[in-house]
Amino acid sequence: MDRRRLVTIGAVILGAIATQLLVWLIRPVDEPPPFVGPPRSDYTLADFELNALDEQGRLAFTVTAPTLARRNDDGSLWVETPQFRLSGKDGDNWKGRSQTAWVTKDGTRMLLGGEVEMHRDTTDVARYARLETRDVTAYPKDRKLETQAPATITQPGSILRGTGMKADLETHQLELLADVHASFARPRKP
Repeated sequence: MDRRRLVTIGAVILGAIATQLLVWLIRPVDEPPPFVGPPRSDYTLADFELNALDEQGRLAFTVTAPTLARRNDDGSLWVETPQFRLSGKDGDNWKGRSQTAWVTKDGTRMLLGGEVEMHRDTTDVARYARLETRDVTAYPKDRKLETQAPATITQPGSILRGTGMKADLETHQLELLADVHASFARPRKP
């Protein structure tokens, strides 16, 4: 090989190295994504009572709890260990408690998380009933409830157990969806 070719090959190699260094030095630096973290609350409340109304101005539900946090990203409410009252027809309210609750911004859906216990006192229209289940989805403005979890409904003289439940608080109907078992007390002799 002659000297000219070696010089040309050396110049090409030096040019390639210089070009690569320039590209590396002038390229934009990738910034790490900013730390966002968990959703933050607009505000929190301690030891509160919340009354929510439906479109007709009737009481849809009441929640009392030690802590409430309103999320600023979607306006939903997170509640710890709530005690609640869901309004039924003619003032027959269902009272209860759960481990957590999440309520949509418009109050149309409430997720009662963990163990859920509810009861309805005896009224002129409906008799006492107790519901024990978990992870209930409530639609307080429509006055409906549902769960896919095992549920137990206790009323005077009967115990019903099943998997999955739907309830309509307007019509006083509780429906167990699958694997239903019932126990009935014998009528007392006069």
